[in-house]
Amino acid sequence: MKKMEAAMKQYFVDLHIHIGRTMDGSPVKITAARDLTLANILDECLYRKGINVIGVVDAGSPKVQSDLIRLVEAGSLAPLDKGGLSYLGKAMLILGAEVETREKSGGKAHFVCFFPTLEKMKNFTSVMAKYIKNINLSSQKAELTAEKLFNIVDGLGGIFVPAHAFTPHKSLFGNCAARLTEVFSQRAIAKIYAIELGLSSDTYLADRLADLGGITFLSNSDAHSLPKIGREYNVIDMQQANYEELLMALKREKGRKVTANYGLDPRLGKYHRTHCLVCERIAGGAPPVLRCEYCGSDKIVKGVLDRLEEIATYREPVSPDHRPPYHYQVPLSFVPGVGRKTVDKLLQCFGTEMEILHSASEEDLEKVAGKKIASLLCLARSGKAELTAGGGGRYGKMLIREE
Repeated sequence: MKKMEAAMKQYFVDLHIHIGRTMDGSPVKITAARDLTLANILDECLYRKGINVIGVVDAGSPKVQSDLIRLVEAGSLAPLDKGGLSYLGKAMLILGAEVETREKSGGKAHFVCFFPTLEKMKNFTSVMAKYIKNINLSSQKAELTAEKLFNIVDGLGGIFVPAHAFTPHKSLFGNCAARLTEVFSQRAIAKIYAIELGLSSDTYLADRLADLGGITFLSNSDAHSLPKIGREYNVIDMQQANYEELLMALKREKGRKVTANYGLDPRLGKYHRTHCLVCERIAGGAPPVLRCEYCGSDKIVKGVLDRLEEIATYREPVSPDHRPPYHYQVPLSFVPGVGRKTVDKLLQCFGTEMEILHSASEEDLEKVAGKKIASLLCLARSGKAELTAGGGGRYGKMLIREE
């Protein structure tokens, strides 16, 4: 008799969260918040955000590995048979390391390298210590090309994901290449199962590149502080939360798959449009804007929209059948008038941000936060809010029209 497959479950997943400091205060991601420790991340995801699968991208640091060992010894984390670590039996931690590569052309890019166990991550750290000056710090420059880094990760049994793949600084398509074949061999391309869209892009922009038709898209937060966790996330169908199931989902095998991407409208991202370094203005004209429209300077930070218009294969997006919907959602912290106290009140009532964003009715929100805030929250999660575009390191904004 044929054995019946277990039913799929839906998981909220954010696979790009930085660690600012170790639990004893040592720096890891210099630009991240001091309270962004591993223990705080796990609690924030479980009790405030409602994130079920948590990817930290600084587990290559030996000092972070010491924190992981401490939590395992304390019983908070437990290694899973099929990879990953269970947090209190309620969430799953995936170990990743973000690394910066450099191409012969001079272009730099960030990649996240995921491994199933702490032992395999330690092996990766031992290898990478030969190429990185300070292995304890996050996103360090490696004296490697992307292809060479891929070979190391693949040889150790890891997953290799281009991070924030379109941003102007340190990304695969932002400043290294227009096509995958310019950087990777066919062997490597066949094993790049997923790419991260980044805050200034979305599915519809990325699907203008023919190279990406067979690749799964991920929308992750790239959080540098606790409140930023989950500002972009994925809904993934898996039977259980573990590393093997996640890998199957990225490869879209046996019913496992990403079923939805939730993220910022790209206009809210810090690098959506070209920004002039001389007059500090953000482009508003038809892309690609490769010179400032206002002062004529060529000293610019090229926007993601402008870059994609420059390198696109298709005039309009061509999305494959497997591509899930991308839902625009303004994070709670971007909504005017919604501060920490309001968020705390909402969380006290509804439990987690995922409940606020996906389940709470406008009537229920109004009872807690008042009519105006409830209306704005519903507008924010509808994807229909009026926005101004960001660029050059400045976020876009959600606008309020006074009646």
